[in-house]
Amino acid sequence: MPVALTPHLSGAAERSDLEDWGLLEEATGPDMKTSGVTLWEDGDASAGVWECTPGPSRWLLETHEVIHLVTGRMTVTPDGGEPTEIAAGDVAVFPRGWSGTWDIHETLRKVYAIF
Repeated sequence: MPVALTPHLSGAAERSDLEDWGLLEEATGPDMKTSGVTLWEDGDASAGVWECTPGPSRWLLETHEVIHLVTGRMTVTPDGGEPTEIAAGDVAVFPRGWSGTWDIHETLRKVYAIF
């Protein structure tokens, strides 16, 4: 049996070598710039680090996503639900089918797993 690798990324909060991922397609206001690094991919599943500049955006998730914010702050509001503020150190789960808005208040960096 082959040995399974353990993808690892040191210093996710401090890294300055994130790749430019372009403008956020989900933005509903001013341009929002994104960057990141993919740590692992397997089909539709992936994990990595994502950073985004402030602004409002609208989401309809076709996958599950777990995030851990390492810097920044945002308010997430599910359609028909109450707003929740998420800040550095917090973990959140967005199940497949989640729809609503993210209002990023300051540049945000998250570690994510999409599956």
